Amino acid sequence: MSTVGNSTNIFWHECPVGKSERQKLLNQKGCVVWITGLSGSGKSTLACSLNRELYSKGKLSYVLDGDNLRHGLNKDLGFKVEDRTENIRRVGEVAKLFADSGLICIASLISPYRKDRDACRALLPESFIEVFMNMPLEVCEARDAKGLYKLARAGKITGFTGIDDPYEPPLKCEIELSYKDGVCPTPVAMAGKVVSYLEEKGFLEEDKERN
Repeated sequence: MSTVGNSTNIFWHECPVGKSERQKLLNQKGCVVWITGLSGSGKSTLACSLNRELYSKGKLSYVLDGDNLRHGLNKDLGFKVEDRTENIRRVGEVAKLFADSGLICIASLISPYRKDRDACRALLPESFIEVFMNMPLEVCEARDAKGLYKLARAGKITGFTGIDDPYEPPLKCEIELSYKDGVCPTPVAMAGKVVSYLEEKGFLEEDKERN
């Protein structure tokens, strides 16, 4: 008998086809590319561009977009601190399953709190790539494609990251994409930087040592 969380009398069931077999089949290594940053920093744009670039290289990836997930998996959650923590916990667990399947999981979420992102990293420490979209608040607010900053400034939205709720930047991210000298890198350039990292670390080919 085993107890996990609030569940009792549960047992882990192993299957004969494991992660290494799936990675060999896909000729890649499962991992999580976790894109974090303020609303309007370009997370979703990068996620889609990276997804397309990997597809062009014959690599299988899947995007977990924060807004999209709130239409289904996380539609019962709001934006209180505890809800945001649960939101990230759920996405982290789903991302872990995608990585275990051998896919390159691209998670695109504001994920404002460092401890929540670190908890996701702890789920798969050797295959968690944190990408920090380090874009100034004024740039993100100027874009305001969804009109959310305007609503937050007017007090019609409360607990909005960067306005009346904090964003805690990563301390040791694997990749940082920055706004420099008044210029933001293009989506293709940013995706290329992530792909180069994945290639360098061997995620885009099977692990020969395991086969």
